[in-house]
Amino acid sequence: MLDIKFIRQNPEALKEAVRKKHVDFDVEHLLAVDSRRRELLESSESLKAEQNKRSKGPQSPKDLEELKGIKEKIKILETELTVVENEFQSLMLLAPNIPDETVPEGKSDADNKEIRNWGKIPKFDFKPKDHIELMKELDLLDIERGAKVSGFRGYFLKNEAVLLSFALWQFAAERLLKKGFQPLFAPAIAKEFNFVGTGWLPQSKDEVYKVGNDEYLTGTAEVSVMGYRADEILNEKALPQKYVAFSPCFRSEAGSYGKDTKGILRVHEFYKLEQVVLCRNSREESVKWHEELTKNAETLLQELKLPYRVVINCSGDLGLGQVKKYDIETWMPSQEKYRETHSSSYFYDFQSRRLNIKYRDDEGKTHFVHSLNNTALATPRLLANLVENYQTKKGTVIIPKVLRKYMGGVKEIKKK
Repeated sequence: MLDIKFIRQNPEALKEAVRKKHVDFDVEHLLAVDSRRRELLESSESLKAEQNKRSKGPQSPKDLEELKGIKEKIKILETELTVVENEFQSLMLLAPNIPDETVPEGKSDADNKEIRNWGKIPKFDFKPKDHIELMKELDLLDIERGAKVSGFRGYFLKNEAVLLSFALWQFAAERLLKKGFQPLFAPAIAKEFNFVGTGWLPQSKDEVYKVGNDEYLTGTAEVSVMGYRADEILNEKALPQKYVAFSPCFRSEAGSYGKDTKGILRVHEFYKLEQVVLCRNSREESVKWHEELTKNAETLLQELKLPYRVVINCSGDLGLGQVKKYDIETWMPSQEKYRETHSSSYFYDFQSRRLNIKYRDDEGKTHFVHSLNNTALATPRLLANLVENYQTKKGTVIIPKVLRKYMGGVKEIKKK
């Protein structure tokens, strides 16, 4: 959520953000509602002050009649104020954050720009199999029974695919713990305020599963970890707060009809290690940690020796609250293209203002923290990239060297 004072002083900046992000939002209407809201507040407070002043001391029948009239006026004003205040709050939740000046303009992910790539794209002397065929032949994946049990996009991972998932999680967690990240196992069920606070609601309501009157399933540990610090005031010296949070994740994939309907690239239920950082309220800090979090994810892919590229998301491919975002796309041999496996974003105080997360500086002043998040590693999506890149002509899959110690020394997955 933006500061209304900022919006009043910089309406053109917000209009430009609306244009760049291609969202449907009327800035002038928000300002008109805000103006009416302030008028009602001022009138109500003025009448209350008059009522309080005239209520003191002896009162004639005429005074009592006039006080009754004032009370009625206050009631009418407050009734309208409640309606206007609700509309104001709803509009504020829909106002987009301002993209960073380095974000390129564009309408969709087709306009994202590659900024770097790493690794050599593998050259096979045979036609590489896709992850579905490969994993079925090696008895690692059962989609048919997954659909029988869980429905569309359901799946069972089996045998070494399960061990490989555990290995990937432990590998990523160990690397980030060495960098000073605090590990968390985050709840997958969270109350609605966490989703509103992080910007998932009301914008992405079709993407989340509702499981109770006020509870939803999280699509990323970012939601729960941000809620973890809601309504708290941190000490500046305790910043940055760095978390690596593991959780099951759930997304309806409502906006992906017809996309990746087979395999394990796009599923309803998955698992993710998420980096979340709370830092001081400055652009320099946000930019620094954004690059650092992205580098952490890249380093993991480099250790796994998986070719990837980093793209900067265009303005039209940013979420409502995102100031800037990178996607990391890992090479998928069967499709002969890179596919998104990670994302890395920062928000300034967009989320912390909604969730009321602050810190106190040395002078005793409080500020809203800045927040960032990044996918450290998500499965089973990355499994698809891994088995395809490490497949052999024999139909086996080589285990990356950095994962073998977590696999009991297994070096290769072979047919049973």
